[in-house]
Amino acid sequence: MRQYLLSVIEPSEGEPPSPAEMAAIDADVTAFDREVREAGVWVFSGGLLPPSTATVLRPGFVSDGPFAEGKEHLGGFCVIAVEDRAAALAWADMLMRASRLPIEVRPFR
Repeated sequence: MRQYLLSVIEPSEGEPPSPAEMAAIDADVTAFDREVREAGVWVFSGGLLPPSTATVLRPGFVSDGPFAEGKEHLGGFCVIAVEDRAAALAWADMLMRASRLPIEVRPFR
């Protein structure tokens, strides 16, 4: 089994979903979470607070806030263990549909 990181990419700008839209997204992400666990491919997952809560350490100095300003940021992630890239992409597609956000798929070394 190879492990893959499914990164949830959130927009840094624009209006957040309405409460009704957010409730539907939460229900769909909860269903995805249940399905990935029941399938036995879930390794670890978590959501992240906004970039404004980050602290960046660089050689010689520490700063609050995001590393770089951008139109998108990492909002959460899921690590899965599956046979191959095709299986990882299938799970990523399910997460993309549930979250309504772009998902980056990247294998571990």
